[in-house]
Amino acid sequence: MQRFLTIAFLFILAMTGAALVWLGGRLLLLGGSPWYLVSGLVMVVVAILGWRRIAASVTLYWTFLAANLGWAIWEVGLDGWALAPRLAMPMCMGLYMLTPYYRQHVGKMAALPGARLLWPGLALALAGSVGLAFWTDRTPAATSDIWGPAPARATDGDWIAYGNDRGGSRFSPLAQISPANVGNLAPAWTYRTGKLGDGKQGTAFQVNPLKVGNRLFLCAGNNDVIALDPETGRQLWRHNPRTDLKGVYGLVCRGVTYYRVPQAAGACAERIYTATLDARLIALDAATGRPCPGFGRKGQVDLKAGLGNVDKGYYFVTSPPALMRGRLVLGGWVTDGQKTREPSGVIRAFDAVTGDFAWAFDIGRPDDHELPSPGATFTPGTPNSWAPMSSDEALGLVYAPTGNATPDYFGGHRTANDDRYASSVIALDAATGAVRWSFQTTHHDLWDYDVPAQPTLVDLPGGVRGLLQPTKRGEIFFLDRATGKPIFPVEERPVPQGAVAGERLARTQPYSAAMPSFGGPRPTEKGMWGLTPIDQAVCRVRFRQARFDGDMTPLSTEHPTITWPGYLGGIDWGGVSVDPKRGLMIVNNNQVGNYNRLIPRAEADRRGIKPMNAVHMGDVGGPAAQQGVPYAAQIAPFLSPLAIPCQQPPYGRINAVDLKTGKMVWSRIFGTSRDSGPLALPTFVPIPMGVPNIGGSVATASGLTFIGATQEHAFRAYDTATGRLLWKARLPAGGNASPSSYWSNASGRQFVVIAAGGHGAMLSGSSDQLIAYALPKK
Repeated sequence: MQRFLTIAFLFILAMTGAALVWLGGRLLLLGGSPWYLVSGLVMVVVAILGWRRIAASVTLYWTFLAANLGWAIWEVGLDGWALAPRLAMPMCMGLYMLTPYYRQHVGKMAALPGARLLWPGLALALAGSVGLAFWTDRTPAATSDIWGPAPARATDGDWIAYGNDRGGSRFSPLAQISPANVGNLAPAWTYRTGKLGDGKQGTAFQVNPLKVGNRLFLCAGNNDVIALDPETGRQLWRHNPRTDLKGVYGLVCRGVTYYRVPQAAGACAERIYTATLDARLIALDAATGRPCPGFGRKGQVDLKAGLGNVDKGYYFVTSPPALMRGRLVLGGWVTDGQKTREPSGVIRAFDAVTGDFAWAFDIGRPDDHELPSPGATFTPGTPNSWAPMSSDEALGLVYAPTGNATPDYFGGHRTANDDRYASSVIALDAATGAVRWSFQTTHHDLWDYDVPAQPTLVDLPGGVRGLLQPTKRGEIFFLDRATGKPIFPVEERPVPQGAVAGERLARTQPYSAAMPSFGGPRPTEKGMWGLTPIDQAVCRVRFRQARFDGDMTPLSTEHPTITWPGYLGGIDWGGVSVDPKRGLMIVNNNQVGNYNRLIPRAEADRRGIKPMNAVHMGDVGGPAAQQGVPYAAQIAPFLSPLAIPCQQPPYGRINAVDLKTGKMVWSRIFGTSRDSGPLALPTFVPIPMGVPNIGGSVATASGLTFIGATQEHAFRAYDTATGRLLWKARLPAGGNASPSSYWSNASGRQFVVIAAGGHGAMLSGSSDQLIAYALPKK
């Protein structure tokens, strides 16, 4: 056994060295660091000396370890995450060489006092960083029995819209659960939606439940609408709209809309609206779940009307309609990157009582708000609006975030109107659909930087009527919601140039000059990461092979391009929450890039890259066919061979920004490695390294921020003012949704509820559970 272990060690050392020689040589030829080549040569020489039982192999290797430590500190300083792949694996090999097994193999030799001093120092350098990380994610006790006050008004205990109010603040005025007693929070009930669909589609339980009166309303991923008792989770009714799921690659419904019809009584005086994956708008009686017969045709409106021929799976709605002055306003989700002339991105309004068409905003004909003439359609391929919208009753405006004209990664064919309104937030007159103002977050977007998050409306002292628009770029724009003019300054800055044939580029892009950027640290060769020197070297080689001139680097056919941040953001559809009492904005962000390349059409045809269809529901994040333009696109996260991001951790953070000054108040690593790891396997070790996240937060009047969102199956509560983690609960899957908070009169308690459904693309598990938490009954 002793000889076998030593031979196995020397074989691993030799193979590691050979790999580093190969990768290090490639890296050096690309203009990168020579150290990986040096490391590989030393390992190969030491393996040969060890095979020949030469004692100098130990001296040589530990001399190398000392030099490696010096190089690592010179390159990245004392950052533990950066040091880990440079030191951990080589140090473990060095430690084996100090064992009696290896020492007997090479014969008697003198002790190495330098090694005795060096290896504890190396171990402490690595352990110290991990220990500090563990400290930052610990959960201190907060278990006071003192309850906060009941709501001053009955309506304060409701959650009436996506994000709680029509402006999407994600703020609850409730204060019973406080920093002092949140440690007592426990599950109150769990509701399970059951199996959805036929198993061919991915599911993502992303609903933000509404609570109105004595009912909790939600939708499942297949568009079933459900009413629950908010105290017990008991199902009161469930409506199955029999959604046609053929061609739909993911089952998503993020919420429903509630409306009380003025001066109405009886059936359908209170209504719940849902928009479906087969493009219908449905009105239900809030009391019974039965369709409202006076709405549209038998309680529903066909949203495909005016769109022409719609391929299965190419147009559906995932966000709840916005409600404004008795009208329902909604856009739609259009499949990414498949071809030109996909269904129109038109935004439409319908009467909330009758379902009658009210107006349309069609970017292809922005001044014509009527239905298309017979035989015509709304303009195909225009930018769409798939994220939740917001509205301001006093101003009479609906705020719509927009995406791109199709396809995403080439824009040579786009019209002037496409370029004017894509990747923007647009203020539409609720009465007519006319544009009052628009603000563009990315000019001529070629990176899939559609605006994914609901605009958040906020009022600040001094009469500031603000609108916060988070973006995938990590820029947050703070605008006057009446005029669209920036409250915090916006600068146009030059960006990299060099377009492919047939493309045009914007020479500048807008940046929020007084607000932190949430795209993460700029990628560098030194910042490439891995679990070992080998996969780190692979990432460094791939970095050198790619074009990266900073954010907004255009895609190329000759080389891959690093797109930073990637299509996950920055900030995705979870958006931000605002605590108006403390003047703070809570932001959770991702710090993961993409590794993209344009594929010439001839090559794409040879590879058989075609648009997805109802039979082949391809991953919209994979090769994008982009049929109708000269290039397809290879789109993927920038990952190592072990399927972990090539960029150095953390990959996710949670932050607070002072809305008066625009300054960062605190920033914390968000999430642990408990449910993620190499080769997409969970490590079961909760090392706080910051993980990718999708989902939103809710801030409460007591000074708590609740959030799930991470790859890790966890639900957390932070102190809003300081960022201190106060409470953490285990979930059955990732809480990739936005939580809600409400008051139950039945027990006089505040509840916090989250859909813990996981997310297929996030690799955060799968579940059908809605879980409510509350303080124990007194």
